[in-house]
Amino acid sequence: MRIAVALEFLIPSSAWALEPKEIAILVNRRLPSSREVADHYVAKRGVPKENVVELHLPTGEDISRKDYDREVVKGLREALAEKKATIRCILCVYGVPLRIGGKESTAEEKKQFDELKPKLDAARKTLAELEKAEKKDAIEISAAKAEIRAMEDKIAALSHRESQASFDSELMLLWQKEYKLARWQPNPLNWQFPADKRARLPEPILMTARLDGPTPEIAKRLVDDAIAVEAKGLAGKVYIDARGIGFNAKKPGDAHGYGGYDESFRETASLLKDAKFDVTLDDKNDLFKPDSCPDAAFYAGWYSHAKYIPSCTFAKGAIAWHLASSEAVTLRNDQSPVWCPNLLKAGVAATIGPVAEPYTIGFPKPAEFFGFVATGKYPLVECYAKTVYFTSWMTVLVGDPLYNPFKAKPMVEEAKLYPSPRGGQSMFK
Repeated sequence: MRIAVALEFLIPSSAWALEPKEIAILVNRRLPSSREVADHYVAKRGVPKENVVELHLPTGEDISRKDYDREVVKGLREALAEKKATIRCILCVYGVPLRIGGKESTAEEKKQFDELKPKLDAARKTLAELEKAEKKDAIEISAAKAEIRAMEDKIAALSHRESQASFDSELMLLWQKEYKLARWQPNPLNWQFPADKRARLPEPILMTARLDGPTPEIAKRLVDDAIAVEAKGLAGKVYIDARGIGFNAKKPGDAHGYGGYDESFRETASLLKDAKFDVTLDDKNDLFKPDSCPDAAFYAGWYSHAKYIPSCTFAKGAIAWHLASSEAVTLRNDQSPVWCPNLLKAGVAATIGPVAEPYTIGFPKPAEFFGFVATGKYPLVECYAKTVYFTSWMTVLVGDPLYNPFKAKPMVEEAKLYPSPRGGQSMFK
């Protein structure tokens, strides 16, 4: 059953104060390096050893939906049953699968699909003939289009199209008994989700993050860098790569399309500049050139699909992500041209990316995500959980969930944050 989302805008109360004892660590028992990364985190962050859960998982980056349900959901529910009330975050470590495959159709669903497909082809042919007719009948054309849409929706449901997901995003719904797998579910942890509706949810929603990358050493470095930076505060410059796309607040849906996201990049630059960061904003379609952005503490930009551009040299503890469709299809292939593994190799401490096509709305709004990070009130995983719109969808947060680079020196007042872009329609409406 779909999680209910009746929505008016409401900012929830402030700190969630995630503690080490509220983190469970998921390990792949088949890879010794997976346990090594978990042990490193336990030693560095003080997570109780009994919060480490080892499961037999595939050693690659993919897991089938059947194996996820049978091995992961069942295993974690059993292991965490007595801690259900206290565990608020699951940390996946190196060796844990990255992506869950789509749901397989049953024999009956395949039969219905085979019966419906030729009917859809015939309906499309009929529509084409109606549209070519010398005397067009608007009512007939409208009826034909409605019939085609209904059949397309039915075929999508029968084939379970877009039922794959990020492993981590699916884990946010570990305790939920039933929900649809077609596309996404709304994220009740988002700061714009009404607090009263969140309070009435029958089961808790979890935060998720992962320590991962091309090597176990990189996964461990994410922790070491986070702790080192927290002692002094994150120093460096901000680079925001917008594209000069206009935003029309009166246009339905534009807040969550290209215009809205590009405006949010510009709002990120403005917010952080007002907070006395050293900000460089590129508002042209061209991306930053290679080696043009030294000492980057924050980077956000788009849209170089599956083609990493080494524009930045990163300060220790940097947080950087690139909005494009498939930038986390792998984290461990160090030869891949996608952004996430290359950013990790380049030295960032945290990044965000999708494991498959997420659409723009699969990403947080950059002004909200970076804004919460800069308040110093929330660790990394809470900033992500507060700003990502969906669960059971495509994005993954890579980094130490407890990382809080501005805890000792807040840079932005939380009261100055707002739903981005200004004037845009809320997702939860």
